[in-house]
Amino acid sequence: MPFAESNGARFNYQFDGPAEAPVLVLSNSLGTNLSMWDPQMPAITTRFRVLRYDTRGHGPSSVTPGPYSVTQLGRDVIGLLDTVGVECGHFCGLSMGGMTGMWLGVYAPDRINRLVLCNTAAKIGTAETWTARLEMVRAQGMSAVAATQAQRWFTPKFIAASPGIVESTKKIIASTSVEGYLANCGAIRDADQRATISRIQAPTLVIAGLHDPVIPAADIRYLVDTIPGAKLLELDASHLSNVEAAEQFTKALTNFLTEPEAK
Repeated sequence: MPFAESNGARFNYQFDGPAEAPVLVLSNSLGTNLSMWDPQMPAITTRFRVLRYDTRGHGPSSVTPGPYSVTQLGRDVIGLLDTVGVECGHFCGLSMGGMTGMWLGVYAPDRINRLVLCNTAAKIGTAETWTARLEMVRAQGMSAVAATQAQRWFTPKFIAASPGIVESTKKIIASTSVEGYLANCGAIRDADQRATISRIQAPTLVIAGLHDPVIPAADIRYLVDTIPGAKLLELDASHLSNVEAAEQFTKALTNFLTEPEAK
């Protein structure tokens, strides 16, 4: 896979799909990598030039000193787009990736056509919960996170039906750099975009998991009520809705990005 230098770091990225198609940028969640979007790739690469990348601190991308900030993660995307020669495109991010998308929608509106925010919130969790997570990782490493988070990211029904996917997700989490994970936890802990997201002008779709323990329904409602014209899709899934409800997620994503603009 190619690498791009941007904003003081080196980013692993991958292009798929027709060169002449509209660009769609996909941004991963905390503790995963660009492979989390594999369920979407067969369908969306027929319609889009898909740019996936590993967020700073994840996968083979650089692990620079932390803590990071959502501003930094957003500027990373702008730098990546500049480096690969993309002026603007659609953006879809899940959880941490969604927080990055909100920042781009507010501070780089000329780079975003349509915005898809999945299983995310303008503020995720509390300082106390993130401090506890940081302490656990420092004491026990990523294996402890892999064991607990994968169980929360999928419903019991999906875990029973798809143990292979759950185990592969655990392996991805466990392989994430401890330093990179901690630095990104700091970015999420310190981010509060509740006062700014009303400035997002890009057409926005909010995707939620009906059984997501990470993002409360009230936080999803806040996004929909605050971002002008935002649409809501609720899926029968937990946190990684693009994996658990892959077919419905992919169809909704494609339909939203290709529907005619409202007059």
